[in-house]
Amino acid sequence: MKKWSVLLVSVFMLIAGFASSATAAIEVEGDAYAGIWDKYMWRGFNLSDSRPTIQAGVDLTLGGGFTLSTWHNWQLTGGDNWPAGELNETDVILTYAYDVNDLISVSIGDIWYMIEGEDTNELFATITLNTLLSPNLKISYDWDRAEEDGLFFSFDISHSFDLTQWVPDTTLNLGALVSYNQHADGTVADYSGWHNYELSASLDYALTDQLTLSPIVIFSSPISSAAKELIDTESAAALNLTFTF
Repeated sequence: MKKWSVLLVSVFMLIAGFASSATAAIEVEGDAYAGIWDKYMWRGFNLSDSRPTIQAGVDLTLGGGFTLSTWHNWQLTGGDNWPAGELNETDVILTYAYDVNDLISVSIGDIWYMIEGEDTNELFATITLNTLLSPNLKISYDWDRAEEDGLFFSFDISHSFDLTQWVPDTTLNLGALVSYNQHADGTVADYSGWHNYELSASLDYALTDQLTLSPIVIFSSPISSAAKELIDTESAAALNLTFTF
């Protein structure tokens, strides 16, 4: 909770500092969002005992390619691992993104996972092709807790369909992901092999120019025998509200 308080103060001071400086060279843009999920699912792991959570966050684009983000998970009902009403995870993400050319975009950054007794940091790099299906390769490295290689790879594709011809102000988003674990024993497990695949779908309905309401569904299933010993076939659903500024 002390870390959470320090984080809140730091973020609000950052926002206030930019807002109060009329001559600031950096323009801050971003979004804030909150959603109710039927469970907290991450890399195929069911981390909330199949109980509902609230997941919320803020993304601040600071200019020059930098983005500062926070993400938080609250347990709504008590389970074996977490009591009801507890803020059990806060992540802080710093990202730097740039376009190599019209076809290739790259981003690098660090995720600080603040989980009670299990804090860790994960460096990541992503390469995106700005073409059909937006192929995206992400390499993550747990440099903090991992005692082995600490590498996790994911490859995903996605596409959005404008449905305004049939449903006003609505977009359908579809995605697919496959992941490979290379002894990322700090965040996943100490084995090498294909981890899971995910299928996702969401509908973005623009309530206003700044507010978007999105129902989301994600399906996940393990691939290798090692992964099947750790995770089950799971699905997660949410209703998310995003405010863009």
